[in-house]
Amino acid sequence: MAKTTKSAAIAELTDKFRSSNAAVLTEYRGLTVKQLTQLRTTLRGNATYAVVKNTLTDLAAKEAGVTAFEGQLAGPTAIAFVEGDPVEAAKTLRDFAKANPLLVIKGGVLDGRALTAAEVTKLADLESREVLLAKLAGAMNASLSKAVYLFAAPLSQAARTVDALRAKVEAEGPAVAAAPAPQDTVQDAPADAPQDAPAEDVATGGDDA
Repeated sequence: MAKTTKSAAIAELTDKFRSSNAAVLTEYRGLTVKQLTQLRTTLRGNATYAVVKNTLTDLAAKEAGVTAFEGQLAGPTAIAFVEGDPVEAAKTLRDFAKANPLLVIKGGVLDGRALTAAEVTKLADLESREVLLAKLAGAMNASLSKAVYLFAAPLSQAARTVDALRAKVEAEGPAVAAAPAPQDTVQDAPADAPQDAPAEDVATGGDDA
């Protein structure tokens, strides 16, 4: 990859890290183009799922001040950059991984806080923004004073989500260790992985030499 192309890719990744509400790191070894396309389609509206190069991603993360992925960038890597509701994006990734075990969720970052794979799963168990809004509407109908209290609460969606996740983790005790990624950490993507990344990809999977 030419130096100017690498610089552009790093700049694009850095911008994605800075502009996203959250990001979830995954390994997609063994997934087909059809499966990756299905995941992208399901995430659309909440997140952009991009196949990335490990070395460039490491540089971009450091540039953006993200340390959550240090030491985890190995194998065919793709990141879900979340622009919408992080809870809904986590649910989508969790459910897809259950149906397609070859997708490995390795960790994430939410509002600057590093998340383990187990914490990403706990995030998926929280109530979505739509559910919270529905409860707010119900509170308005049932009790004006309660509605006023809810409106007075912090309005930052990211802050509410982080607080809820922290409370859930504390209530349930230490997070269960994430399932280990495949021991084969060869950087090249499998034969059936995308050869030419779709338009939204930053770069093809795997690390560069």
